Amino acid sequence: MKKNKQNAIYFSFVAITLILISSCGNTESSNKITSNDTSEIYIEGTMEAELTAPPFVPTPVGNRSAKKLIVNMEILEEVGTMTDGVTYVYWTFGGSVPGSFIRTRVGDEVEFTLSNHPDNKLPHNIDLHAVTGPGGGATSSFVAPGHEKMFSFKTLNPGLYVYHCATAPVGMHIANGMYGLILVEPEGGLPEVDKEYYIMQGDFYTKGENGAPGLQPFDMKKAVDEDADYVVFNGKVGALTGDNAITANVGETIRLYVGNGGPNLVSSFHVIGEIFDRVHIEGGSVINKNVQTTLIPSGGAAIVEFKVDVPGTFILVDHSIFRAFNKGALGMLKVSGKEQKKLYSGVRQEGIYNPEGSTLQEMPVDDVVKVEVKGEKKLADKIASGKNIYTNTCFACHQANGEGIANAFPPLAKSDYLNDDVKRAIDIVLHGKTGEITVNGAKYNSIMTKQTLTDEQIADVLTYVYNSWGNNKTNVTTSQVTEAKSTH
Repeated sequence: MKKNKQNAIYFSFVAITLILISSCGNTESSNKITSNDTSEIYIEGTMEAELTAPPFVPTPVGNRSAKKLIVNMEILEEVGTMTDGVTYVYWTFGGSVPGSFIRTRVGDEVEFTLSNHPDNKLPHNIDLHAVTGPGGGATSSFVAPGHEKMFSFKTLNPGLYVYHCATAPVGMHIANGMYGLILVEPEGGLPEVDKEYYIMQGDFYTKGENGAPGLQPFDMKKAVDEDADYVVFNGKVGALTGDNAITANVGETIRLYVGNGGPNLVSSFHVIGEIFDRVHIEGGSVINKNVQTTLIPSGGAAIVEFKVDVPGTFILVDHSIFRAFNKGALGMLKVSGKEQKKLYSGVRQEGIYNPEGSTLQEMPVDDVVKVEVKGEKKLADKIASGKNIYTNTCFACHQANGEGIANAFPPLAKSDYLNDDVKRAIDIVLHGKTGEITVNGAKYNSIMTKQTLTDEQIADVLTYVYNSWGNNKTNVTTSQVTEAKSTH
């Protein structure tokens, strides 16, 4: 009887041990990375890909089956506008920077034809980060002007991917604008949203400094030193501002497909006044929630989603902030709709706050060096120069059409304060301004910092402002600025 009891205990121990081993084996098995073989997804039919220029994107794939997807992409080398008064020879996929947005689904078989326009001067190719294969397609797509190459690939992994030219010198081709995004949606598509937009950051390197007028060639030394003259969204300063701003209505959900072509700089993408509800980190399957700013590496991407709850203009920036306000990495999302005072009240009370007294403090500067005053330029040339300076210096606060920002920065358009006293306007640009002023019947109490501009630049930008938006058409001269500086 005792022996039987011992045997029972022994067999029970063995059984429990086997169960535990089996359980551990199952746990180990369940922890292994598993993947569906997307290379075996069945292809049903053929369709031509819809390609779109930024900031727009093609129609979502929805529930469509995997297809043979025909993509025809043309390379164009053409002169475009970097900023007002500054042009640049862009090398483009599809005639835009970034290049055409390509939208696919996992399991598609993409037949890709890359054509190099006969008027182009250089050979090019394409490396798509969504491709599993040598060079991401680059080894199969090297094409001379006046020729085309065709290759195909299977989209195996869902996500948002960069594509770019990989012809040597690779950095130069990317720096001239040869990059874009390809989206591979999961089976069944991404969840529906109200609005989708396409944004891509890039850094540019020109022989002239930021704002230097005329056709600017690429500067290889600056590129190697990573000393960017322009850091912009969608290929140029102001590509997403003013009339080009992206739009939405209160209550809508927004999805931004954001890429970074580089070639050098990492983007700290942020929307001022919004919080990203969901971020597909680096364009992949891992989702982060309630994000303020997301890093996007050079050659990488992210999908950001959020709901707009209140109306207003929301500023898109690279939060390496001098890039936004001094080099061009700034855009706008204009949201229309009814105010939501429970969520955001706006200004409820205004007063003066001087914890250290009313005296403004500033860094010491060297003695002013007198510069010989050159002859005055023609009025048209001054206005053109001034517009460029305004875009790079004044735009963020006073806005594209001089409308200013309510309760913060006064308008320059049809400004009684500006038109009443030209000398006062010159003095403010030279030395800054603090304290309450009244402009067009509204009170403003903010600070304008003094501007580090030459006398000629101050004359040009003020002339531009005075000759725009219903102002009194004053032609401010360099000598007036010099005189104001010497008598202060």
